[in-house]
Amino acid sequence: MRFILFLGLFATASLAQSQHEVVSGWPQLPEGQVLGLCAGVGVDAQNRVYVFHRSGRVWSKPFPKEAIAAPTVSVFDGATGRLLSSWGANRFIMPHGLTVDREGNLWLTDVGLHQVFKCSPAGEVLLTLGEAGVPGSDDKHFNLPTDVAALADGSFYVSDGYQNTRVMKFTADGRFEFQWGTKGHGPGEFHLPHGITVDAQGRVIVCDRENERLQVFDAKGAFKHEWKGPQLGKPYGIATGPDGHFFVIDGGSPSLQPQLRGKAVELDPSGQVLDTFGSQGKAAGQFQLGHDIAVGPDGAVYVAEGTGARVQKFVRRKAAE
Repeated sequence: MRFILFLGLFATASLAQSQHEVVSGWPQLPEGQVLGLCAGVGVDAQNRVYVFHRSGRVWSKPFPKEAIAAPTVSVFDGATGRLLSSWGANRFIMPHGLTVDREGNLWLTDVGLHQVFKCSPAGEVLLTLGEAGVPGSDDKHFNLPTDVAALADGSFYVSDGYQNTRVMKFTADGRFEFQWGTKGHGPGEFHLPHGITVDAQGRVIVCDRENERLQVFDAKGAFKHEWKGPQLGKPYGIATGPDGHFFVIDGGSPSLQPQLRGKAVELDPSGQVLDTFGSQGKAAGQFQLGHDIAVGPDGAVYVAEGTGARVQKFVRRKAAE
């Protein structure tokens, strides 16, 4: 019998004061340029911030057959917010997840194509998994894959999320190894695995979005813990920071009171809440459907918004002198 460890994630309405604040004026977009819905965000060791966005395309079923004509990956300087480059035009149908691995390569998931791509920082495709436009549930197909977590040895996990409700493990060259998960509410079951990360201990942490929890597994997929609570809300995306802390973006759970919805959450390695910042809204520092989150090498936090169609940067407040 598997044991669910329920952690009390600070049931208080708020911490004394958020430890993070938004950086105004970040990023700097050229006049007239619109990102559209920002689905994925990641940061490399050179502090370049990559944003995977839909450039005006909206989620509609059935998905369009033609690729988005405009660039769908924008690269910003983390320090200044200056746009460095853009690529990905005429390539993607419905951008979703973005992960930067230790080599600086990007892992992108496209829920319209049902595919996973490994790309160089400049956009060269290095590896493709899945069959374009063909959903499936075997070990060679995906059905609306959501995110990737890459390991130091090049192997990686894929959260195959909206339909197959599973996590798959692959070798560095893309060979299938194993999988776990099915639809449900129990330990090791999912109701939309949406974001995924790994930590220094080799644990795999999955945003079980519609079950409003994080599930923690060992490297082989064995269930270890469940983390949930009112401050965690509905986790859409998760990232591991350089200090081993987790950062989660709550997309805004309707089961919570409005003041508790739609925020970013910092957790320690045991799952305890250290900080929350942001809330639902349109102002700077607020979120309209936070969809993904990333942490830079300097500890800065970046949040990609869906409805808000923007990416915002947060830094830790300086201690009062």
